[in-house]
Parts: sequence; structure tokens; C-alpha cells
Amino acid sequence: YMRDDRVQAAGPFPRVKGSRIQHDKLLEFIHRNYAHDEAGAWFFQNGPQRVYVELEAAPYVWRVASQDFALTSHSGLAASLHSAWLDDAGRLFLDTDIGFGLVHTQDMHVAARAVDAGLWTPEPLAYAKMPSRFVFVPSPQKAYLTVPTM
Repeated sequence: YMRDDRVQAAGPFPRVKGSRIQHDKLLEFIHRNYAHDEAGAWFFQNGPQRVYVELEAAPYVWRVASQDFALTSHSGLAASLHSAWLDDAGRLFLDTDIGFGLVHTQDMHVAARAVDAGLWTPEPLAYAKMPSRFVFVPSPQKAYLTVPTM
């Protein structure tokens, strides 16, 4: 979702979502330029400007292939699994060679088959500990907000 100043002022995501990005070329541009800074805040580079991303859960959303459990990120990148994690809400996260992410809701039935087959062994980890362990900033706006001193 794209959130301009007006939408930002109306309330936090996901309560106020903004405009869903559906333009294929814009999505391709964002995916090609999706990266993170040294602190783990994710953004897409738009020329000289960085557009920081508010993460709903993690930097990547994983799609899982039903035939061989191959992983592909929301931006189309292939990845290899390092470890699997279950948070306190029962969500499945995967750490991979390219980064950390959440398994897409529509692929949980496939991921469950990988777990049942013993290919993935999720370990429990509270979500609150994931950003520091896997070095990502869920909300750059909150993290980089400075409070004026008196």
C-alpha cells in the first residue's frame, strides 16, 4: 500500500491502509529497488530519495512451491531456507540466505506439509525478539522519530 501524508495523518497501518499498489511497472520498480540500510530499515530507492517501508511483520513474504517447497520472495527472488520460526501468534517465519520473512497465508497448507515431512523444524520465538535477532526495523517512522529536547 502507498500512504501519502494525508493517509499517514489519518491513522496507522493497517487501520488506515492507503492505496493498494496495482500498477505492474510500479511494483516491478519497487521490487528491483527494495533494500535495507545499516540499521535494518527497509526502503525502495527512488532516484536520490529513499522511501522507507512500514513492515506489517517482516521484510519478506515467502511463497512456497507446492511441489518442492521452493521459496520465492514477494519481490520474485529465490531463496534457500536456513531456519524456521513460530511466533507467539502461531505465524510461521523463515530465515533464508537472502533474509527473514513471513510465510504467505495462502501457502501455510504447503508449509505445513514441509513441517509434517520433517523438512522444516520451526522453533518458538516471541515476535518481539525477531527484529533484533534478524536485524530489521518494523517501523522506520517510529524508530527514526526524534523527540525535541527542551
